[in-house]
Order: sequence, then C-alpha cells, then structure tokens
Amino acid sequence: MVMDMATALAELGVSAELDAGTREQLDRDGYAALTGVLSEEQVAAIRTRLAELLAAEGDRAGLEVHQEAGTDRLADLVNKGSAFEPCFTDPRVLACVAHVLGEFKLSSLNSRAALPGRGQQDLHTDWPGPVPAGGYQTCNSIWLLDDFTSANGATRVVPGTHRSGTVPRQAMPDPAAAHPDEVLITGPAGTVVVFNSHVWHGGTENRSGRPRRALHSYFTRRGSEQQLDQRKFIRPATFARLSPAARFILDV
Repeated sequence: MVMDMATALAELGVSAELDAGTREQLDRDGYAALTGVLSEEQVAAIRTRLAELLAAEGDRAGLEVHQEAGTDRLADLVNKGSAFEPCFTDPRVLACVAHVLGEFKLSSLNSRAALPGRGQQDLHTDWPGPVPAGGYQTCNSIWLLDDFTSANGATRVVPGTHRSGTVPRQAMPDPAAAHPDEVLITGPAGTVVVFNSHVWHGGTENRSGRPRRALHSYFTRRGSEQQLDQRKFIRPATFARLSPAARFILDV
C-alpha cells in the first residue's frame, strides 16, 4: 500500500472532523487542551523512563537537540522507549496538528523539566520570524507529566497572537516581561496542550520545590526540515517496532 497523509491518519484512528470546540479554540486562541490523553499508568511509566535516561546520559542529556540552563532536557525520545510512542500517534493530537498544518511530520520529541527556582523564558515563537495568518509552519504539543500550576513553571501564552503577523522580540520592548493578555496553561498530569507554534509563549519560573516535567512533540510541515533528522537518527529496532503509518509521521 502506498502511504500518504490521509491513509496514515486514518490508520492511526484520526477522525475526518476535529470537534467544533477544539477547532474554534485552535483558530481563535492558538491552543487547545486535551484532557486525559495519558492514563495515570502511562504518566508513571514515562516519568520512570525519563529518570532512567537522565541518570544514564548525565551531562550529555539533550545534546541531540538543545540543552538549557535551569532545566533537565532529553532529546531523540522516539528512539528511547515505546512509552513515548503516543506522542506522535495519538489520534486526538494528530487531528489538531493536521488542522493547523495540513500535511505534516514530526520534527522532534524532547522532554523539558523546569528545576526549582528556574525555567523562566522570554515570550517567543517556535519559528524564526513572523508569518501571515494562515501561513503556519509548525505546531507543538506539551504533554503534562506533572500537574501544571501557577507556582511550578506552567507555560504562559498570549491568546490570538498567532494571527498577529509579528513576534515578541519585534513587538515588545522586553519579551521577558509579563504581557497584559497572557494566561497560564494549567491542568492535571495526563493532559496534552496542542498549540500553534506561532502563538507567543514561554515557560515561567518554577517556584515549587520539585522539577516540573513535560514532553514536547513538535511538528512541522511535510516539506520542511526537522529539528532532529528522524531518518538520520532512527534506530533499526525502533523502525521495526513502528507501524507504517507511524513511520510516515516520522518521515522515515
């Protein structure tokens, strides 16, 4: 069978129509929260695997993509355990990404844990410059592995800014400052927040006593370069484990 976008999405269980409420929120605000995507057991398994990887990789953790002071980061998670597979195969998430981007592929799958007293980021987008409304190039998703609260470094977003045609560094005197329209994304572990990567967003300071953990599965248009070249990094065991539809999402 020749695999294409429509076939891959159908085989992964993506329905033809995104529900109206989620579609409206993605279009209007630039993000939407999907509750209960991961079960408690899945969250626990992912936390355990991340701890194992951090211990094993030490100061090399995250090097495949990015390291960030004040955080624990890991990268190339596609190859580091089947527990991460829902991050690029879950039908609810993929339906949202398809709505934002049309034809797409996974760009990277990483983790980020804001450490106590750290994690503050400038408002930014995940694309180097402005794009016109509707010309969206990337779409991200945050997989909450801890409850996101106002105290532990939850992500802030400025709703609607994906339609602004500009980026924070051009529009704000200080992108590190609070924006009058920003809101915090809070919610229970197991939630996934899908967001148009052109909406202004950034991590906040973790004022709790524990790391605040999350996964980021990041998608790009089908013809664009990936943040991590999945064909270059894919391991034979990973390739063998995945379905043809999942391989298509990775572009391997």
